[in-house]
Amino acid sequence: MEEEYGITGQGASDISAVLLQSRQRAREESARASFNSLESMLLHLAHPNQHNIIRRPVLYIMSYEYVLASEQYRRPLGPANSNGLLNAVPLATSGHKPTVAPAPAPLTAKRKAFEFDSDEGDGYDIFSQNCDQVRRKIRTFLSAGEMKIGELHKTLGVSAKSLQTFLGMNGPDNGMNTATYPAAYRFFKQREAEGIKVPKKKVKKEEEAKKNDVSGIQLDGEADMAVPVYDSCDEIRKKISAYLREPQVTQAAFLREIAKTYLDGRKLQSKVLNDFLSKKGASAGNTSAVFYSSYVFFEKMRLRDSKPKSKHRKEMETRHSDGFQTDRRRDRVWCMDGEHPYQDAYGGLHFTGRR
Repeated sequence: MEEEYGITGQGASDISAVLLQSRQRAREESARASFNSLESMLLHLAHPNQHNIIRRPVLYIMSYEYVLASEQYRRPLGPANSNGLLNAVPLATSGHKPTVAPAPAPLTAKRKAFEFDSDEGDGYDIFSQNCDQVRRKIRTFLSAGEMKIGELHKTLGVSAKSLQTFLGMNGPDNGMNTATYPAAYRFFKQREAEGIKVPKKKVKKEEEAKKNDVSGIQLDGEADMAVPVYDSCDEIRKKISAYLREPQVTQAAFLREIAKTYLDGRKLQSKVLNDFLSKKGASAGNTSAVFYSSYVFFEKMRLRDSKPKSKHRKEMETRHSDGFQTDRRRDRVWCMDGEHPYQDAYGGLHFTGRR
């Protein structure tokens, strides 16, 4: 140490010891300053407009863990939670060994079944299914005739608008902020925990085949898969949802029937149907195979049952004389700065702010 500092003569050892302590203290203060700076940055990022922080941020960062006693640092094995930084465990000093907490006992089967209950534990729900999965359960539940949609939203304790909005969304994370998602998740989890399963529709095959049989009707352009469509996507979604709720209809049989529209022998999967039903908008899903084939099916059924054209159908014929577009998506539009496009119930484009 004396040689490191170039100190010789009497008292060199004492002077070197003081310098060593000063250097160590400076490093400790530098580490604390770095920590305080990092803590301030985290708080500012999580709450830029607040000065008195009560809730801690949940940002994940990469950081270094300083071990002051040995004047070394190491990189953590994974992302460090900022809550761990704000509530840091006191650093180990020489002569003291860190205490390792025992691993928590595994959850029992009974506890796992009720882990969604917000009255237990720390009061937080644990969601193991995304929004799309919950939406599929709701649709299956409704199509099985367990409840009417009006009864369901009351049972869940949410508004009819919240339920309809959630069902009209698409995507695994789309709908997490609605009241319907956690309410429906808990509802189905509770039923599963109690051993209640959604019963399958009991449908007589003869009755179902008779109801779905539209083979006696032929539409213009059907042979070329070019039947003009005079319904919006939202209108077809309403028809599908209403049809699947009928007691003599199953989703599987419906998909098999509409797939017959295509002459290439293709099959339509339930995912394609659910993706289409999850969209919202007059032209949202206009290129989907479910949209075109469902229109052909319902139009044949209308002619078979000798039903008149709806008001919506007549308006669509007026606005789209050659049929609604099905070969190109209509989810993008060019407009000038300051203009805001919107779509009406018939797929017509309009602009606000246009001069």
